Amino acid sequence: MFCRKCGKENPDDAVYCQKCGILLEMEEETRVAGRNVPEYVPPRAGNPMTEASAAASGGGVAGEPEAKLFSIRPTLIFVKIGYAAAVIGAILMVAILTIVAPVIPWWVVVPIGLLLLLIPGFYHLKQKLVRYNLTDTTVEIDSGLISRNTRNIPLRRIQDVTVSATVWQRLLGFGDVIIDNASDDGGRIVLKNINSPRHYADMLLRQMRLLDK
Repeated sequence: MFCRKCGKENPDDAVYCQKCGILLEMEEETRVAGRNVPEYVPPRAGNPMTEASAAASGGGVAGEPEAKLFSIRPTLIFVKIGYAAAVIGAILMVAILTIVAPVIPWWVVVPIGLLLLLIPGFYHLKQKLVRYNLTDTTVEIDSGLISRNTRNIPLRRIQDVTVSATVWQRLLGFGDVIIDNASDDGGRIVLKNINSPRHYADMLLRQMRLLDK
């Protein structure tokens, strides 16, 4: 190997020129061959062994997050009606107390009437702490405020899905989705008071059929 700067001949395995000390370049043939070396290609997610192990565990492909098909909460229709009733009740209470006990100052009467709003406010918070999720493999029920609890029902263990709605629920466009499952704890799971329950029940049944294929 000849030095490109001073022209001195060096051994083929030399890194630096023995005369001028410059870094010697690889032979052109070596550089070209190095560029033609195929890069390492990692195994695809569709690897049969990976899919087999994932199927054995009842989930999707290992390492991939589950796709969320829907995420819903119980309807707030009753909460809104409760707020409206509480406001009307508060106004009536303030008016009655003003007439019956005029000696009580307004800044005492008004807070007393507003206490009625605590009732729908409690149920509003209770509804907001519940969420129903459907992923591609499970039904998840999240609940709780300080201590958050999540219950998972595998779709492969669900035996039946039905929609139930009272007369008032049907008139207002919501109802319950009842899930019978064959999990270890057994029992029945109810997605209570959700809007368009038949639509979400159909999504659940459709995903169950996809897993059975």
